[in-house]
Amino acid sequence: MGKIILTGDRPTGKLHLGHYVGSLRRRVQLQNEGNYDRMFVFMADVQALTDNASNPEKIRQNIIEVALDYLSAGLDPSKCTLYIQSHIPELAELTTYLMNIVSVARVQRNPTVKTEVKMRGFESNSVPLGFFCYPVSQAADIAAFKATTVPAGEDQEPMIELTRELVNRFNQTYAPVLVEPEILLPENATARRLPGTDGKEKMSKSLGNCIYLSDDADTVWSKVKSMYTDPTHINVSDPGHVEGNAVFTYLDAFSTDQDFADFWPEFQNLDELKAAYTHGGIGDMKCKKLLNNVINRMLDPIRQRRAEYEKDIPEIFNILKQGSESARETAAQTMDDVRRAMRIDYFDDAELIRQQSEKFKR
Repeated sequence: MGKIILTGDRPTGKLHLGHYVGSLRRRVQLQNEGNYDRMFVFMADVQALTDNASNPEKIRQNIIEVALDYLSAGLDPSKCTLYIQSHIPELAELTTYLMNIVSVARVQRNPTVKTEVKMRGFESNSVPLGFFCYPVSQAADIAAFKATTVPAGEDQEPMIELTRELVNRFNQTYAPVLVEPEILLPENATARRLPGTDGKEKMSKSLGNCIYLSDDADTVWSKVKSMYTDPTHINVSDPGHVEGNAVFTYLDAFSTDQDFADFWPEFQNLDELKAAYTHGGIGDMKCKKLLNNVINRMLDPIRQRRAEYEKDIPEIFNILKQGSESARETAAQTMDDVRRAMRIDYFDDAELIRQQSEKFKR
């Protein structure tokens, strides 16, 4: 099937800058470069329900929010397939088969699972089974489309490692029909785990420390003004620290030399600003004003596209419906290969039918 990209997000809320710099910006770039044969981007509503089972309306409402974020960020349904996970039932079937070739202990060792369980405050005996098993579900998502490349942040590396293990085990146990994927990390190392505006954790909807792609300019400024900087930088004349300073982490992820030329020509680039800040004499508010300008310049075209897409919501649903139908055709082809490899394609196995006929002849 060639080179195939697969990536997606849980539709539990609007997408934020962490999503954008960690994966979404790269997806748009890869889509437009045209070096891949197919690109699949999906809303992982099944996985979102693993820890939101009692609140499906949350997922239902955010499907359209995520779709709008995808389209406004630049994903083009004529170049990539946008679909909804729950509308591809073949994924559930493949998940079941993969569960048979992985141990509970192996899933339990997954550091991403451990982090997510802790973040959600689950007790050891209260983790929903669906949530515990979602790394296997994620492996099925990737394997069903025979994806060769998965653009994702570094926090997803343990997930891709498990996917590769399961694909390899399946191919050795049955037949080599699935494809081992590679992770494609953000080019900017700073962007691989963007902290929240509080500077303490990675940006996360559940922690309320996000700047959303759909935030207006006033909201962005309000959030940037309150961002964590350097608690020891009390006076402007004090030497500042850029390590652990969320404002400078964001400038690392988003600013360009052109931003400095347009918004703070006293400095040619971020390195010069960092040197001046660490020496002393640069106020935090000036740095925040620069960051605000950088972020809003980046978000302005996204906001404009979103406003246009919001005018025809039925068409957004139509795009998702068509994409889901196309994605299901691909997944169904893979499942034909899977069933044949596992020798459970009973009705299509003419030799099995012939042998059984001979066995029961009187």
